[in-house]
Parts: sequence; structure tokens; C-alpha cells
Amino acid sequence: MISMSKIILSIGGMSCSACSSGLEKYLNKQEGIISASVNLVLAQAFIEYEDSITIEKLEEYIKEAGFESLGVYDEQKELKKDKSLSFLIIFGVLALVVLYISMAPMFKLPTIPYVDMHKNPINYALCLFFLTVIFIIYGNDIFKSGLKNALHRTSNMDTLVSIGVVASFGYSLFNMVMVLIGNDVMYYIDNLYFESCAIIIYFIKLGRYIDNRSKEKTKEALKELVQITPTSALLKRNDTEVEVTIDEIKKDDILICKPGMKVAVDGVVVEGNTHVNQSFITGEAKPIKRKINDKVIAGSVNLDGYIEYRAQKIGKNSTISEIVKLVVEATNTKAPIQRIADKVSGYFVPSIIAIAIVTLIVYLLCGYTFSQSIMTFVTVLVVACPCALGLATPLAIVVSEGLCAKNGILVKNSKTLENAHKVDTLIFDKTGTLTYGNLKIFKIFNYSKYSDKDLIKRVASIESKTSHPIAKAFDSYVQEHNLTLSDVKSFKNISGMGLQGKIDNKTLYIGNDKLFKKLKIENSKKKDELYLSQLGNSIIYVIEESKIIGLIGVQDIVRDNAKETITKLKKLDKDIIMLTGDGQNIANIIADSLGIKNVIADVMPQDKTKVVKKLLAEGKTVMMIGDGINDAPALASASIGVSINDATDIAADSSDVILINNDLEKIISLIHISKKTVINIKQNLFWAFFYNCCMLPIAIGLLKPFGINMNPMIAGLAMTLSSLTVILNALRLKRIKIKSSN
Repeated sequence: MISMSKIILSIGGMSCSACSSGLEKYLNKQEGIISASVNLVLAQAFIEYEDSITIEKLEEYIKEAGFESLGVYDEQKELKKDKSLSFLIIFGVLALVVLYISMAPMFKLPTIPYVDMHKNPINYALCLFFLTVIFIIYGNDIFKSGLKNALHRTSNMDTLVSIGVVASFGYSLFNMVMVLIGNDVMYYIDNLYFESCAIIIYFIKLGRYIDNRSKEKTKEALKELVQITPTSALLKRNDTEVEVTIDEIKKDDILICKPGMKVAVDGVVVEGNTHVNQSFITGEAKPIKRKINDKVIAGSVNLDGYIEYRAQKIGKNSTISEIVKLVVEATNTKAPIQRIADKVSGYFVPSIIAIAIVTLIVYLLCGYTFSQSIMTFVTVLVVACPCALGLATPLAIVVSEGLCAKNGILVKNSKTLENAHKVDTLIFDKTGTLTYGNLKIFKIFNYSKYSDKDLIKRVASIESKTSHPIAKAFDSYVQEHNLTLSDVKSFKNISGMGLQGKIDNKTLYIGNDKLFKKLKIENSKKKDELYLSQLGNSIIYVIEESKIIGLIGVQDIVRDNAKETITKLKKLDKDIIMLTGDGQNIANIIADSLGIKNVIADVMPQDKTKVVKKLLAEGKTVMMIGDGINDAPALASASIGVSINDATDIAADSSDVILINNDLEKIISLIHISKKTVINIKQNLFWAFFYNCCMLPIAIGLLKPFGINMNPMIAGLAMTLSSLTVILNALRLKRIKIKSSN
């Protein structure tokens, strides 16, 4: 079996979908690369590769394709200060100067005598030439990218612009030489198009700046997560407090967190109790109590108590880092709709070059001057740049992924985000998913002189001597009520019946109804037992010496919001199924309380997958929600697998979505976000294609008979505005209000 690794590399030099799709195709052809997915918005390549090749080799492939590897993606890296705005302002002023010098005579504005095209044509030509050269130097990255991609047969937006600008500049340069040598000066001075070259470059740079700023906004949720954790912590060392940096913390170190401080790393409370705010990861602002043995997450704010906690997950293993990693990996996968756009974009650029060449030839054959023909050629190339097409899908996906992460929904791939709203059947595991999976005391029948707390304290003291799951129910009660366990003597396990022990010189028996036969006493509490049994409880009798002093019902408790979630899903016309390995009686009790009609019980782990596959074969789109090892195959088989955050590692690995705060209602939020995202993507693609469908005929000149015309400068502005339309539409997704139904 081939050993495989994954890596995310930051990429420089990409400017449109043709860049990302071209690089992706090139990487996927290389030996040793299993799969590669290139994300234009995040400027990253997510690569799965054989361990036989090195990262250096991967970076070499990227360079060969005409792009630059900026190293392994690091979510902790400081953002560099963006200096592009300063240059944009400076060149914006220069662009206005160029436009004024070239356009003033046309609009009968006052001209600058020294560079007046009629009075001083040579000065006019040289001034525009030198100013345009400055712009060409400013846009050297465009020409480098265009040349590299042309050489590697992965033509992109920069290729179109480069061909157009070079053609326009070369033609203008020839005309300038004619002016300098005094050959028909007035004719050639009217055919200088240096200003078109300069303005096109400026508009490309302006559009790219807007794109980059918008892309940065899509990453805000990730940045917020990265910046949540503090940079230092209090380390307990020899009963003293020492302030250390995060990097100095080692696993199992004991750390201190005082009121108002943030938890530095993921850990477990070993001393004290408090309330913490972890809304940054759960979306729930309500304070959560944390006591001994409870987990705390890095970045949580300690509200009111002093705690000491043992460091468990540090650095890149922390919850925050794992979330950032999952979200970044998800945004680097391709949604099906994105692959269609990429495929179209791959054919689009060569087609536009061909159309531009044909247009040039047709214009010349139809008797147009070379000047008119070359300008039309340049206009076609510039106006058809696929910037908007390249941003349409990935920008919407990244915004939505960030929105999901901010609300405690981790979506592992873009396909899931696109398809979640299509789900028509939801299968819920029972234990640990619809219920908490931990036994709780449901009801106490107290027949003794002891208070309920004293009775449970006696039972818990004996149960503490075992590792039986029922013991955890009593342990939870003890923790919640701050009880102190009693000293137990003569402890004994009675096989198949229960436990025995002495407290305060009195023998206690704790167990099932088989104890009555052993002790040769009569069970006078069968009516109460029947009541508890009908409600799905496990039955525990408490007998002191030979007298029944208590009857306790223990059961798994339904999760908060479970019933509300099921009700809302039904209103969305979703079919709901409970799938469980528990007996039919207990399953029906839980299902009835939640309003679930379709119950499949007594199912073996391997049979859960068969149920999912049967529904898929019937044409259903199935979402499976589970938490255990036995759910993993079904999670992997379903159209979409959802695991809660308390799930086993294998269940989480097999799922497509993880609910960070175990809130089942977030499933409805996911469906809602998915629906809005797909609508937004379709809108983006429509506007991108609509723009090209409208602008291309105008650029070619088909509407000239109606007085509608276009020049290269207007084409550059139109291209920028088309990208801006798509960007603003995608950013509307950030305003989605997380709600449960439409």
C-alpha cells in the first residue's frame, strides 16, 4: 500500500480561475502526486502525495507551472502589512495625469503647452511613452505571469492582458518612431494608444486589489479563531506561579487560570471550579460550568472562579488549530459546481484569444485601418478576462465555510456544503446522539428514613468500587450535589445480581430483582418497578439488611433541543429515522418522546450501513448523524455524515461534518447555509457569464451600427466592475442569520 501525506502550500502569482485550474491540472499530471486541489481565494494548493517525493519537489512542480510556492501554510503566521494601497494611490494620480494629457484636446479642455499634441507632438509622444513605461514596470507581475503561463500552455487572465497591452504598446511605439523621424506627424500622433496600456494596467491592479481585500474578508473567521488563544499562561511550578509563553508549555504541565483570564491550551480541570465562556467555538453565549475532570478549551474566558488544569492538547493539536486546519482543508476542496466553472474557464481563455485574432483579421479584410483593428483586438482580450468567473464559486464557499466554523459547524469539504440542502432523509443514532449516552438518575423512590441525598450517597459509595456504567450516574449526582462518599467495608460483587457492602455497620445490597431470591425476601415494590420499566429505566433496588429502602430508575437522557430539532426538520419535509442497536421497547419510548415515527431497532453495527445503502439505492439523499465506533461505516456510506463533538475519533474521521457544541439544531443551520450558498453561487455564475455575453459582442463591434462602441480603457473598467459585482454578492453571505427554518 502506498504511503501518503497531505500538505497545504501557499501559492503566489494566481490571478484568475484559469490560473488555479491550470496549476491544478499541471500538478495532477505529475508523478508522485495523488491529487491536488488549488484554491484561488485562499491562494493555496491542497496536495495529497506519495511519501517518496519531497516538499521541495512539489515546490519545483509549482515553479515549473509558472507560479511561486510561498511555503507551507501556517495559520499562526503574522499578516504582512499591505503596501499595495499606497502604490495604488500614487499610480491613480499618474493615471489621471496620463488621461488628462491624452484626452484634454478631445474634450476641449485647457492643455499643458509643453506636452500639447499639436504644438509639441514629440514632447507629447515621449511624455506618454515614459509614463506608460512606468506603468508597465508597475504591472511587471502581470506580464511575468502571462508569459510563464503561455509557455506552459496554461493561459490565464494575465495572458490575455499581456497580449493586449503588448500589441497596443508595440503599435504605439511604431507610431511614436514615425513621429520622431517626422514622417506624417499629425497622422501618427493620432494613432498613439499609450494611455490605453497605462489605464488597462491600472484597472487590472485596482481590480486585483479589490479582489485581495475581499479575499481577506472571507478569512476573518479563521483569523478570529487563530487570535483567540492567549500568548502566555501561568504555569504552576513547585507551588509557585511562573508566567510562560505558549511555546514553553508541555503536555501534562499544570496551569493556572484566574477570573478574567483565558485558558491557554486544551486541558482537564484538576482543581477548583468556575464558569467559562466558550461562545467563540460553540456559538452559545451562556456560561458553562467547569469542575474537576471537566475539559476546558484554549481561548475560553474564565468568568468567576480559580482553576488549575492539566495541559493535554498544545500547539497544532489544540481544538482551535484542528478547527482552522479542517476549515482550510474544506475550502481547498472543490464543490461540483466549481469544477464545472473551472472546466469552462480552462477552455475560455484560448477561445477568447482565438476570437480576438479572428476579429483582427476580419477587421483588416473589411477595410478598417490597422489602428482600428488592433484596438478592437485589444478590447476583446481585455473585456473578456474571466476574473468574475474565477471568483464566483470559491469566494462564496470560503465565506460560508467561515460562517459555519464561527457557529460551531465544521464542514470538511465543499461538496458537503453544496449538497446539504438536498438531503431528504435524516438517520439519527440513538445512544450518544439523540441522547447524551451517559446514564442519569431519572427517579428515586425513597422508602427509608434517609433523605434522598443520604440514600444516593450510600449507593454511590458502594458503586464507586466498580467501573460499571451505572456507577457513573451516581458519580454525576455526587459531583452535582457536592457529596462526600462514605467509608465502605466488606465490599463484594454478587455476580449477575449486584453489589454488597457495609456502611455504618449496616449491610447494603444494590442491584436487580434477583436479590430478593438470594435474600429470601418478598418484592413489595413491583408496581413502582413496572412504572420505571415502562419508561425505559434500568432498575436498581436498594436493600438495607433485609428491608427495601429505595428503588432508583436510571436511564439515558434525551439531548437538549433534540425534540425541537426533529419538529423543525419535519416542517422542512424531511424524513426522520431512528437507527439503534437497543431493544425495540426502549427505542420506541425515546422515539415517542421525540415524535419520531420510523424506528429501526435491534440493529447490529454492520447492519446500520445496509440500512443507509438501501435508502441510497432508492434514490434518497441521506444524512447520517452518529457518535460511536459502530456508526463510522454508516457515516462514511451516507451522502453526508454528521458526528457530534463527543464522538469517538473514528466516527469523527468518517464524518463530513462535526457539530462542535453537540447542538443537533445546528443541522438545520447547515441546511439553511447550504441553500443560501448554492443560490449565491448560481447568482455569481449568472452575472459572470451574463457580463461576458453582453460585453463580448460590444467589444467585437457588432453593435457599432447602433452607435454602441467600446475602447480598451472602458473594457478594463468594465472588467473591474464585473468582478466587484460578484465580490459584493458573495460577501452578502456573511450577513446570513443563523436560523432553524425558512
